[in-house]
Amino acid sequence: MIPLLKRRDLLSNSSAFFSVIIPTYNRADLTIRAIVSVLKQSYQNFEIIVINDGSSDDTLDKLKQFKNSDNFSIYSTKNNGVSAARNLGISNAKGEWIACLDSDDEWLPKKLQIQYQMIQAGPELHLFHGEEIWIRNGIRVNQSKKYKKGGGDLFGESLKLCAIGPSVAVFRKSVFLELGGFDENYPCCEDYDLWLRFTSLYEVGFIDEFLIQKHGGHEDQLSTSFVAMDYWRIKAIADIIKNRELSAERLELAHKVLANKCKILIKGYIKHDNTDNLAEIESILANIES
Repeated sequence: MIPLLKRRDLLSNSSAFFSVIIPTYNRADLTIRAIVSVLKQSYQNFEIIVINDGSSDDTLDKLKQFKNSDNFSIYSTKNNGVSAARNLGISNAKGEWIACLDSDDEWLPKKLQIQYQMIQAGPELHLFHGEEIWIRNGIRVNQSKKYKKGGGDLFGESLKLCAIGPSVAVFRKSVFLELGGFDENYPCCEDYDLWLRFTSLYEVGFIDEFLIQKHGGHEDQLSTSFVAMDYWRIKAIADIIKNRELSAERLELAHKVLANKCKILIKGYIKHDNTDNLAEIESILANIES
C-alpha cells in the first residue's frame, strides 16, 4: 500500500483534472490501443502516466512515440505487479481525480466527459463507475445478471464479487491515499480489496451508460492466471472485519459471506488435495463460527 506519511497535496499545481494510470507488462500493441482510446476522448483535460512494469518485449520502444507530449509520462520499473505499478503512477499523479485503465482495455470516446459531468453534479461522492461492454476473444458477450452494475451503498455487493471494474472507475486521489492504495501483497483481487475498503465507508456514483470496452480471454489475464482467487477475497473480508467498525447489519453480512466463501474454498482444497492454505482458511472459518 502507499504509506499515508508519503501523501502530498499536488492539486494546487495541477493543470490536469484527471490523471490516467496505465500499468503494462509485455503488452506493447494492446497498450498503444489503450493509450489511443484515451487520446480520442472528447474531454481533454488529463495527463497520462504509463508504468512499464518490467516488460521484456518492445513496449518501451513503442511508448517512445508519445514521450514529447507534455501530458504524457513513462515510469519503468522491475516487474513488481499491477498494484505496485498503479500505486507508483498514482503517487506521481497531478490530477485531483484518478482514472485507471488496464492495458488490455479501451475507453469509449465520451467516457471522461460523462464522468466529469457527473462529478460536477455530485461533488459529495468520491468514486464513479459505469457500464462495460465485454469482449471475449474478439466477440461481444452478455454479462450474467450477477454482474449487473449499480450505485449507492455497494458494500453488500462488493462482498460477493468485484462490483467495480478498475478501467471504468474514476476516484478522488485524496480518498485513495487515505485508504492506503492498492495492497501490493495481493497478486490478484487487489481491486476487490480496494473497493471493499472504499464501500465500507463511502457510497458510489453510477452512470448507466457504456463507458469502456473490457477485453478478456487472453492467456495473460490475471483472472485466468490464478486458481482459488477466493483465497484473496477471504483475506480481504477478514481484514475489513478486523479493521473497520462495521454496523451490526454489515458485520452480520460480512460474516455470512466470509463463512460461505471459506466453506466453498475448503471443499475445493480437499477435492484437489491442495493443503497449502487449507489450515489458514479452516482457522478463519472456525473463528467466525465460534
